[in-house]
Amino acid sequence: MDRPGALARLRVALAGFAAEHLPEATGWCAALSGGPDSLALTAAAAATLPTTALIVDHGLQPGSAEVAETARRSALELGCVAARVLAVRVGTEGGPEAAARAARYAALDAARGGAPVLLAHTLDDQAETVLLGLGRGSGARSIAGMRTCDPPWYRPLLGERRSLTHAVCAELGLTPWDDPHNSDRRFTRVRLRTEVLPLLEDVLGGGVAEALARTAAALREDTDALDALADRTLGDAEDGANVAVATLVGLPTAVRRRVIRRWLLRGGASGLTDKQIRAVDALVTTWRGQGGVAVGSDLRHQRLFAGRRDGRLVLYSQPV
Repeated sequence: MDRPGALARLRVALAGFAAEHLPEATGWCAALSGGPDSLALTAAAAATLPTTALIVDHGLQPGSAEVAETARRSALELGCVAARVLAVRVGTEGGPEAAARAARYAALDAARGGAPVLLAHTLDDQAETVLLGLGRGSGARSIAGMRTCDPPWYRPLLGERRSLTHAVCAELGLTPWDDPHNSDRRFTRVRLRTEVLPLLEDVLGGGVAEALARTAAALREDTDALDALADRTLGDAEDGANVAVATLVGLPTAVRRRVIRRWLLRGGASGLTDKQIRAVDALVTTWRGQGGVAVGSDLRHQRLFAGRRDGRLVLYSQPV
């Protein structure tokens, strides 16, 4: 029996994903850049459920409007019921990649009209994400990679190799957009993709991308379980907006730091680093009367601090 074509294989994978994760969905959006991964996903999505393609024009490269319009026309030709170009203005906070990502997700969220959004991250992207987390020493949460389901975001291709999406485009006669950033060695992820992963595959005899993805999945299960325990513990430890130190002292370190992280985020902290969380943790475990720990800014753009007062962790702000 002949092996099914690339599009047929991708459609089967997407149908299985929808049955498991989006059984009630009557339509969805596909985030489309015009590259091979998102074009292949859009083609399979449009053949499965009514699909609206959302194309974000970051305006960061010459001719970006033309690229976006080409992607819009391709989406309609692939059978999408609608296709919209979302022009965004990219800021500077967190660096160019982070700022573009923040602008993209905000635009997609505003345009989705309550529908789930399919993102075209593949197993290869997941492997790169795990390596980035390892290199940065960001802890288990980072090494756990991207979530398959993080409503309203859904990544049905995390179990599929990039080679499949390229094969789908070739099968359909599509000419994907070749983003010059994907070959720009100034970006760490590009060097991981073109230099580090191929070397690891050679040295370790293949299967590295799949192994990294499996590692991410296993860590995600562990992380989710610990996070659920931290949520329950935080509910018991909270005293208004504060947290009783006595409730935290005897907790395992992995749970205690998760409780602290969730409490900080709930209180308005942003961009938390492992160093900040450890410093707040020290207010519990090695208390010597030390001062507060800066944990970001509040809604009034004042500096937000976590400190310890009268046996409780508290949040307070000061003018910048």
